[in-house]
Amino acid sequence: MTVATSKQTAPCGAWISPITAATVAAGATPLSQLALDGGSVYWLEGRASEAGRSTLMGGRQACTAKAELTPLPFNVRSRVHEYGGGAYAVAGGQVFFSHHGDNRLYRVDQDGQPAALTPDGERRYADFVVDAPRRRLVGIREDHSAAAPYPDNTVCAIGFDGSETVLVDGNDFYAAPRLSPDGAQLAWLCWDHPRMPWEGTELWLADVAADGSLVNGRLVAGGAEESICQPEWSPDGVLHFVSDRSGWWNLYRYDHGVVHALCPREAEFGGPQWTFGGSLYGFSSAGEIVCAYIEAGVSRVARLSLRDGTLSAIDTPYQEIRELRVEGSTLAVLGGAPTVALELACIDLDSGRREVLAHSIGQLPDAGYLSVPQAISYPSANGRTSHAFHYPPCNPDYAPLAGELPPLIVIGHGGPTGMAASTLKLATQFWTSRGFAVLDVNYGGSTGFGRAYRDLLKGQWGVVDVEDCVAGARHLAQQGLVDPERLLIRGSSAGGLTVLSALAFHDVFKAGACYYGVSDLKGLDADSHKFESHYNQYLVAPPERADAVYRERSPIHHTDKLRHPMIFFQGLDDKVVPPQQSESMVEALRARRLPVAYLTLEGEGHGFRKAESVVRTLEAELCFYLRVFGVPVPAGLAPVAIENLGDA
Repeated sequence: MTVATSKQTAPCGAWISPITAATVAAGATPLSQLALDGGSVYWLEGRASEAGRSTLMGGRQACTAKAELTPLPFNVRSRVHEYGGGAYAVAGGQVFFSHHGDNRLYRVDQDGQPAALTPDGERRYADFVVDAPRRRLVGIREDHSAAAPYPDNTVCAIGFDGSETVLVDGNDFYAAPRLSPDGAQLAWLCWDHPRMPWEGTELWLADVAADGSLVNGRLVAGGAEESICQPEWSPDGVLHFVSDRSGWWNLYRYDHGVVHALCPREAEFGGPQWTFGGSLYGFSSAGEIVCAYIEAGVSRVARLSLRDGTLSAIDTPYQEIRELRVEGSTLAVLGGAPTVALELACIDLDSGRREVLAHSIGQLPDAGYLSVPQAISYPSANGRTSHAFHYPPCNPDYAPLAGELPPLIVIGHGGPTGMAASTLKLATQFWTSRGFAVLDVNYGGSTGFGRAYRDLLKGQWGVVDVEDCVAGARHLAQQGLVDPERLLIRGSSAGGLTVLSALAFHDVFKAGACYYGVSDLKGLDADSHKFESHYNQYLVAPPERADAVYRERSPIHHTDKLRHPMIFFQGLDDKVVPPQQSESMVEALRARRLPVAYLTLEGEGHGFRKAESVVRTLEAELCFYLRVFGVPVPAGLAPVAIENLGDA
C-alpha cells in the first residue's frame, strides 16, 4: 500500500524550517587544534554562548570522558598574524596556552589552575612546542612593543621561569619550529615580504647547542617559488615536510642532505598556512605515515609505507579532513561529510573502531531537511573549468509554487586562498530548507586543486573569482535548475570583494550580502596588518602598477555601475578589514538612492563569534532577500531597516 503524502506550496524562500538562526548559532561548536599526548586527546571548542571564547578540552585517555581545562574567563586563542592558531601545547601532561584576553602564556599547574608564564605586555605567542629537558617552550613571538609600522616576528625560547631568548630573527615571518625527538635539532619555516606562505617559504634546520642556542643553521628546501608546510620529525629522527615543488603539495623526506619524494601524486597533502599548527599527517611508527590528502575537492585518509611508498586507504565516513594527529595506533581526526557535521573522532588503526568524542552540532535536524550537495565542474571564462558544490532546496513539508524555480545564493569563500568543502553546515541548510538553492564555489585561486589552479588568481583577484561565480550562476540557470531573475551572491572578507565586484561589473545577480568585505584595495593596503600587508602584490599588481589596477578593480570607484540592492554586515572591532571599507560602500549606495541595509556589531572582529550576532545577521539577510523579491516575510522574523526600498 502506498501512503500519500502532501506538501504545502509556498514561495521559495518563505518555507518554514526547523533550522532557525538560533539553531545555527547554538548548534555550531567550532572544533580545532587536536593534540595527542601519552594516550590522551586534547582539542579546542568554541563557545558561542560565552562571547565566542575557545576552551581547551581533554586531558584524559583517548576516546573516554572529556574535561574542560581552561574555564572562564580564559580564552585559548592566539593573535599572531591576527588569524592565530597554534594556541596551546601539551607534552608529558604539561599544558601551556595563550590567553586571548591579555596575549600572555599560561601554564596549567597540577591543581588545574592556570598560572601566568609571561609578563603583561605587547608580545604575542603561537605555535610553541615543549622543550622539557631545557625547561622552556620554543615558539613564534610577535613583539608589538616597538614604535614601528609592523611588529617584530622571531623564533623565541620562553623559559618556564618566564625568561625569553630570541633564537632566530631577521626574516619577516616564522612558523612551525619543531624539535627533533632527541632535542638536538630544530627545524622551522620562514618567509619574507611580499610573499605569503603558500607562495614561497624556506625550511631551515639548526643544531641545538649545550646552552640552548642554535648553531650551524642551514637551508634544507624551499624558496620564492616553493611553498613548504608542516615540517615534522619521524620517531627515529628524520625530518619530513610537505612541498608543492611538483605543482602539488606532496610529502618529502630530508635524509643526509638529500630530499626524497615519498608519494608523488596529483593530490594535496597540505594546505595554506592561514593559521598556525595545522596537521594533515603524522607517524604511527618510524616506517609508516598516516595522512589526509585532497583529490578533486574531496579528502581521503590513508597509510603511507615509508619502505615502498604504498598508499593504503583507511575507511572513514568523512569527505573533509580538517586536521589529524597520530600517536601509535591512535588516529584523531576532525572530519565531516555532506550528512556529517564536523566532529572529532578517534580511530583505532589496528581494529578500525571509530568513536566520536565531540560534535560541532549536538542535535542534527531530521535528514529530510538536509540538502546533500553535488560536486559540479562547469565552463568559465577564457576556457577555464571551475568547481563548486550545488545544494538544491530541501524541505519535506514544502514545494514551490506551480512553475516556480528556486532563487539561487552563490557563495564565494573567503581567503581568497581558501576552499569550499562539502561538510554539513547548518548555515547552508538554513537557506536550502527555506527554498533557496546554494552554489558554494571553488573559484580559480582556491586550494585543493594544485598550484596551477591556485595561481589562476595571481594578478586576477576581483576578476577570475567573480567570473567563476557568475559562470556558476549562469550554468545552473541554463540547466533550468534556478530562477535566472532571482540570482543572489553573498560572501565575507575576500568573498565580500567578489560580491561587490560581481554587482558592479556584471549584471547577473539581483542582490547581494557583503560580510566585512573589501571595497577599496588601496585602503586595504593602508589599513592591513603585517601578515597581509603585501598580499595584493600577488593578488592584484606589483607596486609600480598598483594604483592604476587598484582603481580599476576597487568597487568603491565604480558605484555608478551598481544597480541592485545590497546588505552589509560589519564588526566594529575588525582589524583585518576595518569598518570604513563597508561604510564607504553604504554611503555610495545611499547617494545613488539604491536599496541598502547596514548592520554593525559591537565587540565583533573579523568573523562573528557571538551567538546573538549569528542570529541577528542571518535573520536580517533572509528578511532582506524576501523583501527585495516581494515575498511575504514570515511572522516572528526580526525586521531589518532597508533604505530606499519602495515597500519600506
